[in-house]
Amino acid sequence: MPRWPERVAIGDPNDARSFEVLIARFLEWRDVHGYSFRARGGCESVLRAFGKWCVERGVSQPVEVTRGMVERYQRWLYHHRRPDGRPLAIRTQIARLCYLRSFCKWMAKERYILYNPASAIELPKEPVTLPMEGFTLAEVEQVMATPDVKTPLGLRDRALLELLFSTGIRRTEITELNVYDVEVERGVVTIRQGKGGKDRVVPVGERALVWMGRYLEDVRPHLVLHADEQAVFISHDGVRFHSGSLGNRVRKIIQASGVRKRIGSCHLFRHSMATLMLEGGADIRFIQEILGHTKLETTQIYTKVSIEQLQKIHAATHPTAGLKGSKSQERGSEREAEVEALREALEAEVSEEIAEEAGEDARMRRPRSWVPTRLR
Repeated sequence: MPRWPERVAIGDPNDARSFEVLIARFLEWRDVHGYSFRARGGCESVLRAFGKWCVERGVSQPVEVTRGMVERYQRWLYHHRRPDGRPLAIRTQIARLCYLRSFCKWMAKERYILYNPASAIELPKEPVTLPMEGFTLAEVEQVMATPDVKTPLGLRDRALLELLFSTGIRRTEITELNVYDVEVERGVVTIRQGKGGKDRVVPVGERALVWMGRYLEDVRPHLVLHADEQAVFISHDGVRFHSGSLGNRVRKIIQASGVRKRIGSCHLFRHSMATLMLEGGADIRFIQEILGHTKLETTQIYTKVSIEQLQKIHAATHPTAGLKGSKSQERGSEREAEVEALREALEAEVSEEIAEEAGEDARMRRPRSWVPTRLR
């Protein structure tokens, strides 16, 4: 098992006004007010990194932070380079500055500091990038065929890829999936506290169910290290996958498959699933329900869609819903406004994932901004 470095306090932990204490109180305040638990780790890492940056420059308490220091920190983020020489992505810089601005706003509101030094900070402008395509169905099949299913880990990887593509589940959601959430007989997966902090039930295609059944019955019992481990997908260490390691694993499979270069990993399957189901004739509201989107700005608020309806639409429009897949149906009408809203919602999720990981190890690759051209 890896040995993590001992955590070092930022400033005097006995000082009620130190970075160490106020960051802990701010995180508690976020928890109490229902902020995303998944984003908690990234928020804490970002604020601790800022506190360490300040202490290294002789500022031991947040009350000593000035507007000039915040602006200086923003310039430092821009010029900072990772160990491999790459700069921080603009969206990563924005995520870190947003966490810092929220922290300063909270301190001023709670009267720990006299004024908010980050109130006038101007966030970097996001670059406008050309959209990239997701997978075609042929490319999906090429990626699926890459793992060696004759080996335990290869069969696990195949089941993982099939579930990603069949359900459009997010990376963090699949790492938190437990065995009791997968109902092979019913053909559904329950995602608990998923996107938007809400539970949802998602249909799973027949082909994915076959691979999941084989994995759960023949492989998982031999991989799991502890009998009380509930995670569906188990790493080679015998424990639950971390979101970063799972993303890296999927990325390596994609690279090994030889398909055209794509930026991203797990999210590629989510985008591709939405694209191909649209091309198959699926109604936008069914895709919305499967992905867990609360609403799309250009569509009206729909009533709750039953899992039976979702299963029917999924089976009729998803290219691998059956064992042999199904042919895409021609789209009945133009849905440009709705498709554009879905495209924007999927694109926004990339920013959310970056924000959740903003303070993680700089060596961990993050997905860049892209959108499948077929969703334009």
